[in-house]
Amino acid sequence: MADKADMAHAGEAPRHILVIGMGAGDPDHLTLAAVKAMRRADVFFVLGKGKEKESLTRLRRDILDEHLTGPYRVVEAGDPWRDRTQDDAARYTSAVHDWRHRRADICERLIIEELAPGQCGAFLVWGDPALYDSTLAILDDIRGRGTVEFGHEVIPGISSVSALAARHRVTLNQVGRPIHITPGRRLAQGFPEDDGDIVVMLDGHETFAHLTGRGLWIHWGAYIGTPDEILVSGPLDEVADEISRLRAEARERHGWIMDTYLLRQAPRDEETAGRPADGADGSVGGPLG
Repeated sequence: MADKADMAHAGEAPRHILVIGMGAGDPDHLTLAAVKAMRRADVFFVLGKGKEKESLTRLRRDILDEHLTGPYRVVEAGDPWRDRTQDDAARYTSAVHDWRHRRADICERLIIEELAPGQCGAFLVWGDPALYDSTLAILDDIRGRGTVEFGHEVIPGISSVSALAARHRVTLNQVGRPIHITPGRRLAQGFPEDDGDIVVMLDGHETFAHLTGRGLWIHWGAYIGTPDEILVSGPLDEVADEISRLRAEARERHGWIMDTYLLRQAPRDEETAGRPADGADGSVGGPLG
């Protein structure tokens, strides 16, 4: 094990970290820049999320196997437990900061012990590292501690938000109108009363089910970009129960669910709404189905 006090001595080649957005799950969503970055890495760091989400780790390895031509090294560590029970905003924020700090402890150890001076390490981030992901904040935390020196760069990826719009064949914004991106927790605190459309992420409590009767249209997707992808599109009042049913069945089947959806005022005609994607009628199918 390397001694922290010796990490930054003069003349030592710097470590380098790549934060690579790898898309929502489809290996074909990797950009050419992401593939080139992956081929520069000496080691890939993975924080596993337990047995129920081991399929996510397998997907990472599938992506590596598909795009790397030579042997590669993966170092795994367990993702620390996170308190998701807090409803109070202040307590929720405190719980997130605590979780990120413990995550930073683990990542700091991995960088010091598993990445030699002069080597390049990589974190593969689902979607895009700049959208609802903690990796960049964690690296800033570690750099601020002064225990290990490293440079880092970010390679953007296709987010679940972009993939959702593509699968439903709609634009995220409408002419001259804003778009909001928010976690479900904030949406539950109040619906924005303006003319904007809303993309909702991290909605574990099905906030959409409480927004019926407002004339809203929803484009919803779960496991976007994977063989387990599910899509539903239509007037919220008509499809909310169907989405709830599909979410419950998918969670029971997989042990977890990640979904994203777009809410907008119900369109006056089909051209404004965008036609639902094939399979976007509540059916279960893969990204090519």
